[in-house]
Amino acid sequence: MRSCLLLLMFACCLCHAQPGEKVVASGVVPDEASKAMLLARLRELYGAGRVVDQISIGNVVLPASWSASVQNLIQPNLKVISKGQLSVEGNSVGIRGEVANEAQRQQIASDMAAVLNPSYVVRNGLRVGGSQQLLDAALGKRIIEFETAQAVLRPSGQKILDEMVLALGKVKGRKVEVIGHTDNTGAREGNLGLSLARAEAVRTYLIQRGVMPDMISVAGFGPDRPVAENASDEGRARNRRIEFRIAD
Repeated sequence: MRSCLLLLMFACCLCHAQPGEKVVASGVVPDEASKAMLLARLRELYGAGRVVDQISIGNVVLPASWSASVQNLIQPNLKVISKGQLSVEGNSVGIRGEVANEAQRQQIASDMAAVLNPSYVVRNGLRVGGSQQLLDAALGKRIIEFETAQAVLRPSGQKILDEMVLALGKVKGRKVEVIGHTDNTGAREGNLGLSLARAEAVRTYLIQRGVMPDMISVAGFGPDRPVAENASDEGRARNRRIEFRIAD
């Protein structure tokens, strides 16, 4: 006997959906109660007028707590996915589509795993959308450098930002957040302030090079989001960084 299957298709980023854009729910479940539960949850989240019912009833196996698990998976963070698909076949969950940045890609899959019991497997097929890829490619693996313990750009950092101006010109119409980070040397509060000041310095430089002020916002997270261990000079250097993220 086959496992039950739910397949959701969302062709747009539903947090910005237009009236004609739909969420298509298809697949096979064992009874009307399971189907009604799924449709009610989808309509609650997206609105009744946007949910297209293509779910059928068939002779399939319903794993223990499957309906409750699927309800937990249908959560608001699905709305940030564009050109997306969520599939639940038995105990196998797959998520595909485009998101704005790497943090969203990882967080959505992590949130899904957190609401499921260990018998489920989550396959993360999400990808970062084109605008974010342009910014990531322009920055590459390079670090925008500042003078030690200051928010003063070094010439090497200015050169990288000159290239970022060109990339930002290709993502017009999108808001971009400039995020500053530091290593964990020194007091946390001081590092939070320094990271924000460095993000502000980057924003100021970009505006001086012709980027529209309302396109760029800033944030500073100090040492709170390291990408490497702070135990080595190399790790600390990687953590002292500026990131560019397409805003939600």
